[in-house]
Amino acid sequence: MTAIDRVRVALVEDEAGTRARLCSAVAQSPALELVFTAATAGEIHAWLREGRPDVLLVDLGLPDGSGFEVIEWCRQLAPKAETMVITMFGDEANMIRAFEAGARGYLLKDGTEDDLSRHVLQLHAGGSPMSPIIARQLLTRMAPGTAAPIAAAAPAVASLSPRETEVLALVSRGYTYPELTSLLGVSLSTIQTHVKSIYSKLAVHSKTEAVFEARQLGLLDR
Repeated sequence: MTAIDRVRVALVEDEAGTRARLCSAVAQSPALELVFTAATAGEIHAWLREGRPDVLLVDLGLPDGSGFEVIEWCRQLAPKAETMVITMFGDEANMIRAFEAGARGYLLKDGTEDDLSRHVLQLHAGGSPMSPIIARQLLTRMAPGTAAPIAAAAPAVASLSPRETEVLALVSRGYTYPELTSLLGVSLSTIQTHVKSIYSKLAVHSKTEAVFEARQLGLLDR
């Protein structure tokens, strides 16, 4: 298969280890060509202004924005591309919101890498790859007599750690991640790890949502 025939794949994933595994899975397939990788929403947005992938793989929980925004950007800037979510969020609300934004596939991160190339090719061919639990939720929702209003993603009420609360409080005051590394004496990757944990616990996908949800739950002063 020549380079011109290969499926051009771009991906955005902020966790370095997961990003490396996904890149490796794509690179191992002779039918795929990895054309761009990003760790933030901002990086992939800038690239999409010129780059044209056939398939974009998107994590929902990004440190500087929402994966839903990335899906919408891709639909606007690269309308011929197909988008597939790869995330740890397996709830119905996030699934439906991703599909409404324009995603055509939805995979959970557990065990994704082994079959990733097959899923990408299936998506490019017009399919809609989904993890079994996601497909089951969608089929259950579509079954006669079972449709119900989509519940908002329920926040995990687990307490934030003292450091996570400190990070979020500083973010709410407008500090940037580089400023936090200097202020708290930790690396940028440590800040990103804290932010991702905050997003997971609060079931949100952006700084604005995290601050709002934390204030609603009484975890931050208003």
